[in-house]
Amino acid sequence: MNPLQLVFYFLIIVPSAIIHEYAHGWMADRLGDPTARYAGRLTLNPVAHIDIWGTILMPLMLFALSNGSFLFAYAKPVPYNPYNLKNHKWGPAMVAIAGPMANLLLAVAFAAVIRIFPTAPAVDFFYIIAYANVLLLVFNLVPIPPLDGSKILYAILPDSARGVRDFLERYSFFLLMIFVFFLFELIVPVIQWIMQLLIGI
Repeated sequence: MNPLQLVFYFLIIVPSAIIHEYAHGWMADRLGDPTARYAGRLTLNPVAHIDIWGTILMPLMLFALSNGSFLFAYAKPVPYNPYNLKNHKWGPAMVAIAGPMANLLLAVAFAAVIRIFPTAPAVDFFYIIAYANVLLLVFNLVPIPPLDGSKILYAILPDSARGVRDFLERYSFFLLMIFVFFLFELIVPVIQWIMQLLIGI
């Protein structure tokens, strides 16, 4: 990834992460929890969502440590109170999946533009937007806290598997770091498969 691609990728993945977080707040609000709205986070204004570590410092560090082969960013998590949700079992999972689904919709939209206008001058830029959103989609569905996949997993797990949840919560930071730096390649084929499905190239 050259410096120009880094700039493009950074300008793409940060807004995509912001839309991701907005979707969480929007879904929580629809399900009965106005916390994000009262906190002024139901907005697409970047100022309300930028996290110094996740939006700026971590992406630059990952880019440097991976020699330009990997970059990831996240926006400040939107606050919500799960006890306000109408459905206490599936509500948190629905709020969680709203973020990745927003990224999927963005990826589908830009993939459709690529399919309709495959020779457009900005097709490479559209491809990066689609790829960034597929990356956010797949990565956030990994079932390690605080990623969205963990909330979905918790809704599926039976009460007898409480120990699994406790383990994931207790060692979440270490598990996430191990995944990012040593196991990330496991989801690359999934990302590539989705891109193939969306764009066909």
